[in-house]
Amino acid sequence: MNGGDAYGMMEAQYIRRHHRHNIRDDQCSSALVKHVKAPVNLVWSLVRRFDQPQKYKPFVSRCIMKGDLGIGSVREVNVKSGLPATTSTERLELLDDEEHILGIKIVGGDHRLRNYSSIITVHPEVIEGRPGTMVIESFAVDVPEGNTKDETCYFVEALIRCNLKSLADVSERMAVLDQTQPINGY
Repeated sequence: MNGGDAYGMMEAQYIRRHHRHNIRDDQCSSALVKHVKAPVNLVWSLVRRFDQPQKYKPFVSRCIMKGDLGIGSVREVNVKSGLPATTSTERLELLDDEEHILGIKIVGGDHRLRNYSSIITVHPEVIEGRPGTMVIESFAVDVPEGNTKDETCYFVEALIRCNLKSLADVSERMAVLDQTQPINGY
């Protein structure tokens, strides 16, 4: 469950504690780690915005909310061209502002990611003597008919890596510009 990346002791502890997925034989799962040179409150202010994933997810063109941003609320996400999908319907499963945990489940859309669930956690750390953030994203998803577990994990990991790189770029740019006031007090 490591996406081919070796984890340090802290990463492994956080993954064991927060990133549990009940995996069936017909599913694959992995966890990816990204170290961001920006304070945890800034990174969390982007991650927690279930209603605005396009703030850092480069494949999202639009997001329409159905609900009040509470657990169980649903968003309809439009996906930019170039991916094998145009829409994804996603439900907020977990939002913990104290532990910095966001959990989502894909409940519909015109793609092949069936029974997809994701957990994102953000953790404070020191990077080069400055406040930084360790972001961990894990997922579980059905392996589509005609694909292998490796192919499915490789595809999903590539999307997550792109999202995490974009999250780091946006967060670090905001930190450099000293826009470190968290959005909505988070």
